Amino acid sequence: MIQFSEVSLQRGTQFLLEDADLTIFEGQKIGLIGANGAGKSSLFAMIRGDLNADTGEMILPSHRSIAFMAQEVGETQRSALDYCLDGDQKLREIEANIAKAEASGDHHAHATWLGEFEQAHGYTAQSRAETLLQGLGFKMTDMNKPVSDFSGGWRIRLNLAKALMCPSDVLLLDEPTNHLDLDAVMWLENWLRQYPGTLLLISHDRDFLDGICSHIVHLYQKKLTLYKGNYSDYERQRAEHLAQQQANHEKQQTKRAHLQQYVDRFRYKATKAKQAQSRLRMLEKMELIGPAHIDSQFEFSIPVAEKTSQQLIHLSQADLGYQAESGQPLVQLGQTNFTLRDGQRIGLLGPNGAGKSTLIKSIVGEITVLSGERITGENLKIGYFSQHQLSALDLEASPVLHIQRLSPKVLENEIRRYLGGFGFIGDDALRPVKGFSGGEKARLALSLITWTKPNLLVLDEPTNHLDLEMRQALTEALQEFPGSILLVSHDRHLLNSTVDEFYLVADHKIQAFDGDLAAYHTWLQARQAASNKDEKNEPAIDKLDRKEERRKAAELREKLRPLRKQIEKHEKAVHTAQSHLDKISEAMADSALYEAEQREQLQKLLNDEAKWKKSLEENEEAWFEAQESLEEAETALE
Repeated sequence: MIQFSEVSLQRGTQFLLEDADLTIFEGQKIGLIGANGAGKSSLFAMIRGDLNADTGEMILPSHRSIAFMAQEVGETQRSALDYCLDGDQKLREIEANIAKAEASGDHHAHATWLGEFEQAHGYTAQSRAETLLQGLGFKMTDMNKPVSDFSGGWRIRLNLAKALMCPSDVLLLDEPTNHLDLDAVMWLENWLRQYPGTLLLISHDRDFLDGICSHIVHLYQKKLTLYKGNYSDYERQRAEHLAQQQANHEKQQTKRAHLQQYVDRFRYKATKAKQAQSRLRMLEKMELIGPAHIDSQFEFSIPVAEKTSQQLIHLSQADLGYQAESGQPLVQLGQTNFTLRDGQRIGLLGPNGAGKSTLIKSIVGEITVLSGERITGENLKIGYFSQHQLSALDLEASPVLHIQRLSPKVLENEIRRYLGGFGFIGDDALRPVKGFSGGEKARLALSLITWTKPNLLVLDEPTNHLDLEMRQALTEALQEFPGSILLVSHDRHLLNSTVDEFYLVADHKIQAFDGDLAAYHTWLQARQAASNKDEKNEPAIDKLDRKEERRKAAELREKLRPLRKQIEKHEKAVHTAQSHLDKISEAMADSALYEAEQREQLQKLLNDEAKWKKSLEENEEAWFEAQESLEEAETALE
């Protein structure tokens, strides 16, 4: 049992918790939700023992082992497999004692430690670690690669695997799905459902919370409120506690009518029956869900272009991929025929690395087709969102200035009203982007795309960095958008709520997928089972083959080493700058600093803050560019 009793926690001049009470019982699976900056990560730090309450008491039973997912990975040449196995520290200690007993010739100790090794399930440890890594998207050929060879996102996956490998009574996971694709999210959800200990999970993925949690804890107004059930149950319970005014009721009925119209139109159409059923299930829950979000600061709509074309994009016999350094084409999707028509709403499914991003970049014209044709409609207007849009923002400009550059004649008041729907209220609309969080940058990038009035929205993981309230607002806006949508996302709620049909990208081709996300999960499991069977039936690779494989892997690592060095350099610089800014922020929270005699010290802190903010911006931008270059180079060399 973990118990918070009248706990208060203060950071600087701000209270994150004030006289908060909470009791978590053994075996419960808790989803911890709350606005960004509310104190969720600080609460985790208290449980780990890294932070102490200012007042009150937090009780954690002794002899409880706690596993948590680190957010950073230090430089190491250990292999991915060994790094994952290091999560089981007890097993590593036993292995060290076995080696020590062997070296000293102590047969009695050796036999004792071998018994301990068996008790700790040491003989199955490697296969368990390989299963974890494969579930999170790593290939068998990745197992012996050094950790330093992986990009930042993949290193975070290694941290997740290491946390899952650790035998624990309490597991703390902070945004574990941020760097995962849909396949890995589904695998992780299934793994966590079977976890026997107490789970505390911070996530902005509502379907992920729905599939795992037995309780939800809402950190709101410095209090911890416990709700029984999953996230959907929390929404219903919270809705019952909120006053429902007539205006909110009428607004909700409009949304219900829109969903009902879709259901009535498509529920008896064979090709869209499953999607209509998922909307019908949403409709059944919506009456009580809506009020749970009436205090959200986000509410916007996406305007559509005045003119459109019946056929927006057509790929005809197109080979999609990249040009290698040698000039040879590297085809990921061959002889592709794909058409996007006005009003279509398509979700792309497929394993990691199968070519979804290549297809999207080919459609928006970011990369040219290697052969065949890309035909566009006369009135095509694309709104394209991907993670590199965040690095393309002008760090010195404000949200208002970004839009003024797109539409110089529009009045500032109109722009500020528009930005208010994306959460940029008051002075936030005039702040330079350089001080923005990842979530704020993502919201700004989305606002710029929708301002241009596209008739085709191409969205590649648009919910990364967005909190639950903004995801809900984006979902509602996409439901109302009358244009076409092409969407890649690991957020199943967004997919189920906004697309009408799915296409599968796999085995170097794209084809319509006749089914919903549950059917896709079944397809993935069957594919993995077939892959495992093939691996067992393959003949053993002789020593010469293994030597050649190692030589090629070393050659590939050598080609990519300069890019990885750049990424590591900028990662360290970003971490250093952020550490300095955190210390400066803490120092500036002291009210005594603003007295007249402290003027010089205050000025010094302000100068230091400007210097480190500039360093942070420059290195973040350089990191994004190097990361993108690395991903393109890896794709080209595969």
